[in-house]
Amino acid sequence: MPRTSTFFLTGFLSLLLTLTGPVVFSPPAGEHPHLHLSAGPGEAHAETQKYTCSMHPFIIRDKPGNCPICGMTLTPLKTAGPGKGAQPGKENTQGGVITIDPVTQQNMGVRLATVSRRDMSRTIRTVGLVGYEEPHQYSLNSKIDGWIERLYVNETGSQVKKGAPLLEIYSPDLVTAQEEYLLALRNKGALANSEVPEIAASGSRLLEASRKRLRYWDISEAQIKNLEKTGTAKKTLTLYAKNSGVITQKKISEGMFVKAGMELFQIADISTVWVYADIYEYELPWLKVGQTASIQLPYQREPVRGRISTIYPYVEAKTRTVKARIDLANPGFELKPDMYVNVSIETQAIKNVLAIPVEAVINSGAQQRVFVALGDGKFQPRLVKLGLQTEDGFVQVVQGLSEKERIVVSAQFMLDSESTLRAATQKMTEPEKQPPPAGKKPGPKAEESLDSLFAK
Repeated sequence: MPRTSTFFLTGFLSLLLTLTGPVVFSPPAGEHPHLHLSAGPGEAHAETQKYTCSMHPFIIRDKPGNCPICGMTLTPLKTAGPGKGAQPGKENTQGGVITIDPVTQQNMGVRLATVSRRDMSRTIRTVGLVGYEEPHQYSLNSKIDGWIERLYVNETGSQVKKGAPLLEIYSPDLVTAQEEYLLALRNKGALANSEVPEIAASGSRLLEASRKRLRYWDISEAQIKNLEKTGTAKKTLTLYAKNSGVITQKKISEGMFVKAGMELFQIADISTVWVYADIYEYELPWLKVGQTASIQLPYQREPVRGRISTIYPYVEAKTRTVKARIDLANPGFELKPDMYVNVSIETQAIKNVLAIPVEAVINSGAQQRVFVALGDGKFQPRLVKLGLQTEDGFVQVVQGLSEKERIVVSAQFMLDSESTLRAATQKMTEPEKQPPPAGKKPGPKAEESLDSLFAK
């Protein structure tokens, strides 16, 4: 070759290497055995041994050493040979199929279970709080200003019957109202014989207005009739219990001055009580109105049975629970308000549903998945949608699995780590294909020879 041509060829090759970056020459695949281009020196060969940390699988190094995070000795990373690791064509959004030889499976402790149909039920065990029956709880208030002259019931916790006297209150306004009524009563009798109809009717209207005023102050018809009979105004007004019950609060004492609207007593009938059971959110799908509940008292051997009457439509902010109300008869007052009791609720069984052991599920928080055994040592991660869970360790499968499929129930977290590790390794060891910079021609492909380049 002439010297001029040699000089021109040398200059052209230098310019080509400057534009395309460093390349190394590798053995040929075509007809030019010594002039075939391959990958650059910064890219690892597919067969190069890699090392990783068992605790931090994203740490991958070309040489042995220690993990920069935990200091553990790096271990050789097994490359996926034929029939091993993620199989071509088997990758999906749930991860790749991995292959584990029988010896490794035994060392890992892999156990399998069969997806099957079963009847599912659950006994909800929780704590309950005994409360008052709200419709049978009321307060006694004064409707006039006055002084407490006498207390017939002077202790909290006392039982009272309907119509029993509770207290006597003295009020000057009340005495005046009684005297006005007696005056209206006498005027009615005097005006009844008037020849003018309007005058006779006015006496009746005045008497009725005075009567209404007494009734507004909770003076009963019996007391008004007694007032008409005696013709003398009473100094005090007696207040009576509207219903039978127990005095739960007493806020007055003898001689005390009270104003109109002030609460004097709180009375509750505890012959029937409500038990409020705390139900957690994940237990709500099992709960229904009308289900039988068993109430166990701390000092009784035999439980008390009742039915759920109400499931409240809101969640308690502090406890993150929903209240279920159980109505119970309490004739002997064994159930004390504000007492804690143990509650067991028998839920209705769900028939013939697809279920798997809970231990088979890998829950990442955002999704749930299991490993399905495909046979011949192959395992595939699969997303599942789950439903109700029983207390004996089974969970309902709504979507993702079929009956009689085999799933991993032990060492599935190792399989999950292996699947994730191999996927990460594959991504890190594959050379990235980046487009050439703008205005720059792509470099030569590994399969192209120099003769083909010069021919262009």
